[in-house]
Amino acid sequence: MSWHRHALVGFDLETTGTEPLEARIVTAAVVGLRDGDAEPVRQRTWLADPGIRIPAQASAIHGISSERAAAEGRPVREVADEIADTLTGYWRQGVPVVAYNAAFDLTLLTAELHRHGLPSLSERLGGAGIGPVVDPYTIDRAVDRYRKGKRNLEAVCVEYGVVHGGAHDAGADALAAVRVAYAIAARHGSVAALSAAELHERQIAWYAEWAADFQQFLRRKGTADAVIDGRWPVRQPVAVSG
Repeated sequence: MSWHRHALVGFDLETTGTEPLEARIVTAAVVGLRDGDAEPVRQRTWLADPGIRIPAQASAIHGISSERAAAEGRPVREVADEIADTLTGYWRQGVPVVAYNAAFDLTLLTAELHRHGLPSLSERLGGAGIGPVVDPYTIDRAVDRYRKGKRNLEAVCVEYGVVHGGAHDAGADALAAVRVAYAIAARHGSVAALSAAELHERQIAWYAEWAADFQQFLRRKGTADAVIDGRWPVRQPVAVSG
């Protein structure tokens, strides 16, 4: 059956920065929707103390200061562990996890698990690959490749007529990602017709193709030393900063 006719779970992180192998979790949300419904049937949120100062530019985006995170947040090790258990619990049930720009959020979560000596997502699944994952960012970029304009979540919500409840709030972003996924399926029958497993595999190929094309673009522009990682949905960290 088509992937969008099943239950879906939205996932989003708000963080200390934009480099997934170095940034830390500040807030997180997992939002569950059932069988094509537009409204969530369950939601879980977290506020973490990342253990480092939250840069002012990051606080300006998501609204969480270092002081608030230290006073109200739980240790990031506990939060990362619970998020990982929550996501893998859904995957064991066969429920796809929707994450906008999944390669960022899942790589960052993987790096946090590694940093704190916790089992990886794959290890929690008995060594199996993670997924299925649905990434509206990767899908939209593949099926509407030549559309001009921004591809951030807010812009893509406008493109697909999705009401966004509040940018850079983890819960609102997670819900918006699922709604965009539904809207993409409604517009693009070739995507809607796939199973969750088929869509996951297509996204691996689409992301690798985008990365190779972007790498070539950078080289033509004279940025030969830039390396674009084409792995999706997780860039596996060899080492992360402490």
